[in-house]
Amino acid sequence: MIDELLEFNRSFVEDKGYEQYVTTKYPDKKIAIVTCMDTRLVELIPAALGLRNGDVKMIKNAGGTVTHPFGSVMRSLLVGIYELGVEEVMIIGHTDCGAQHMDSQVMLRHIKEHGVSDRDIEMMEYCNVDLHSWLSGFDNVEQSVRGSVHLVKHHPLVPKDVVVRGFVIDSVTGKLTEFENID
Repeated sequence: MIDELLEFNRSFVEDKGYEQYVTTKYPDKKIAIVTCMDTRLVELIPAALGLRNGDVKMIKNAGGTVTHPFGSVMRSLLVGIYELGVEEVMIIGHTDCGAQHMDSQVMLRHIKEHGVSDRDIEMMEYCNVDLHSWLSGFDNVEQSVRGSVHLVKHHPLVPKDVVVRGFVIDSVTGKLTEFENID
């Protein structure tokens, strides 16, 4: 499958298909969006928000969550703010998220079924990785979004003038619902 993508890429470059996407590294709308990696959102979010290439910084992960104050999502937001001119942050969760109700015990079982040894799992725990917390999902998308917004708004390295707002998008219709008064 990857080879098919590479073949398409060769034609894309050869035919100069990239020309319509040329932009700078700076987001035109000065917005960063943290959202889920769900395949339904790849084209839905830009379409539902009227976004074009170059408009925003899009940060995607499982669940669209900011779970750690010094993890890669927070680092990406700080780079966006301090190096690329981001002034507003949207946290966008979505309906029917695969990370919702994710169970760490089930995930660990799947990991073992794919050949990862108990020894390797124990090594992670020995390195102070709380696998049960790290591999768990969330129960409520609104609470997840609110928690992420709170973490970003109150992060000691995020300037107070950066606007941070939380939303849930319907993964079928694209309708966006905002959560007011998130502290």
